[in-house]
Amino acid sequence: MKTTKDLRNLSVTEMNERLKEFKKELLKLNVQVATGSQAANPGKLKQTKKNIARVYTLLKEKEVVKQ
Repeated sequence: MKTTKDLRNLSVTEMNERLKEFKKELLKLNVQVATGSQAANPGKLKQTKKNIARVYTLLKEKEVVKQ
């Protein structure tokens, strides 16, 4: 898991790359849940959603500061 401090130090393009990675991971976890297979870490789904929200928040902050 990335902490908010670690994510803040990234550039906008790096944040977008992290966002893509988190979305791919979320898709994979959602498929596991939908197929009924036992997830290795049940808390991973919630944590991935939170990480996506963190990245979106930080991107919005950088956009506001830029203006």
